[in-house]
Amino acid sequence: MTWTIAPEPYDSPVAAALWRAYYTEVSDRWYLLHEGRRTDPRELEREIAATSGAELAPPSGLLLVARYGGAAAGTSGVRLLDAATAELTRVFLHEAVRGKGGAALLVRAAEDAARGLGATRMILDTRGDLAEARALYARLGYAETAAHNDSPYAEHWFTKRLGADS
Repeated sequence: MTWTIAPEPYDSPVAAALWRAYYTEVSDRWYLLHEGRRTDPRELEREIAATSGAELAPPSGLLLVARYGGAAAGTSGVRLLDAATAELTRVFLHEAVRGKGGAALLVRAAEDAARGLGATRMILDTRGDLAEARALYARLGYAETAAHNDSPYAEHWFTKRLGADS
């Protein structure tokens, strides 16, 4: 099986299904850790509907979809925050394809997209319980840094210079 990664409209049915899977997983992980329960279905629907992903549309953003053996398997998104800074977001792979190299490919594709948008630096935030994500970012050359936002769910912030060879 092989990986392919390509841009996808943020509002396509494929993007919507992957956003739902992503949000369900990270929300359930948070609630299970902090409250011992899964996300309330009404809250899940409200939050999914409230975050359209429109910031991941050209000309200042891009949503990428990874396919493994032709099946939609994950996403990464990038959006410009200013002329030099892009934010990496929505990095997700279905559990069944984790450990097959797709996450690094998605992040590198997002870095290429950010360079194409003119960015020279990528930033991101993540939570403490997403240890796999933090390990991935460190392995790919991201350095933990001071907070760059006040998101109530952000606990770790990372940055990486996007040179031609990074």
